[in-house]
Amino acid sequence: MGFYDDHSPNRHRGNRGGRSGFLTGLIGGIIGALLVALIYPGIFGGWGNEAGRNNTSIETNKGNNTTQSVSLDVTTDVTKAVDKAGNSVVGITNIQTSSFWSTGQSQEAGVGSGVIYKKAGDTVYIVTNHHVVEDANQLEVTLPDGTKVAAKLRGSDVWTDLAVVEISSQGIGNDQISEFGDSDALKIGEPVLAIGNPLGLQFSGSVTQGIISGVNRTVPVDINKDGIPDWNAEVIQTDAAINPGNSGGALVNIAGQIVGINSMKIAQSAVEGIGFSIPINFVVPIIEDLEKYGEVKRPAMGVTLRNVSEIAAYHQQQTLKLPHGVNDGIMIEQVVPNSPAEKAGLQELDVMFELDGEKVSDVLELRKYLYNHKKVGDSMTVRYYRGGKKHETTVKLTDETRM
Repeated sequence: MGFYDDHSPNRHRGNRGGRSGFLTGLIGGIIGALLVALIYPGIFGGWGNEAGRNNTSIETNKGNNTTQSVSLDVTTDVTKAVDKAGNSVVGITNIQTSSFWSTGQSQEAGVGSGVIYKKAGDTVYIVTNHHVVEDANQLEVTLPDGTKVAAKLRGSDVWTDLAVVEISSQGIGNDQISEFGDSDALKIGEPVLAIGNPLGLQFSGSVTQGIISGVNRTVPVDINKDGIPDWNAEVIQTDAAINPGNSGGALVNIAGQIVGINSMKIAQSAVEGIGFSIPINFVVPIIEDLEKYGEVKRPAMGVTLRNVSEIAAYHQQQTLKLPHGVNDGIMIEQVVPNSPAEKAGLQELDVMFELDGEKVSDVLELRKYLYNHKKVGDSMTVRYYRGGKKHETTVKLTDETRM
């Protein structure tokens, strides 16, 4: 179907004039094509910014029947980007001990992707998603050539959905170490590629193509599964196909540089082509902490919080005694003993509304400010309401893992 058949029994019918006209038209067409090729030498190039046709051979049988055999070696910016980045993308198998088996046998719980980003001595480091390695008893990495090697979890962070896995550097060449790009320089409409293992290792190293659909997107994330967002993930939006198994894989620009770690998609029947990737500029400081400490060092105040907007209007007025018209902010439910908050004089039922002069309306905004703008050991000016009156104090932040 759809192919022209030149072997019809009526092919040789017609008069001499018809054959003459056909030959004249054929010769004219060939001359015209040659002239176009001479004037516009790139017109027959492949898709992309540059293309090449090499190793082209044409076989012709003289006589009534003409057959043509053409082999092309097409090189474009896309194929170059895949060649550069493809060898750094690996498969990661999450192996868990199932309680179903009385013998405690291990079985594959899922397969994701990862990106080799560093080689140091005898160790190679791979970045992937937290949800790819979550609850694993064992990890196994499948290299692009199909070799399977044992892996170890270096560190993982649920807030950013990032993790670092390490394997032996034996057999890993320098050409398999990825090059990071600049995700802050991405432009909407810029072409990108997603490389990973959709639906598992059967389709390992799959490449999908798309564009940057949006930058600086925020997606609410429910960490503790209580139906309330705990964090807003800052992501890149792309229409390059991202399917289960692509998680932890690479989002690659046309220069073959990693600009994002693929993380999630909107999986609804009415939605197509909306996938998300963690910007590589955001990834770098997280994986540096995971590599060094096995966790992310984040500043903490030592408090349990609740959004004022979730509190009934009666208690906003009668219990918190907030001024008329104030219906947002962050209420302190509990202060950890000997914490930075306690040392700064903060108490239960205080309502914070400003950090270092920046207004904060809810817990998400407070976390975003702390995690993106402050470090362990920094001091932070906090303005808050107590009994309806404004107060101000300075909190010296500590490591949340020590709380």
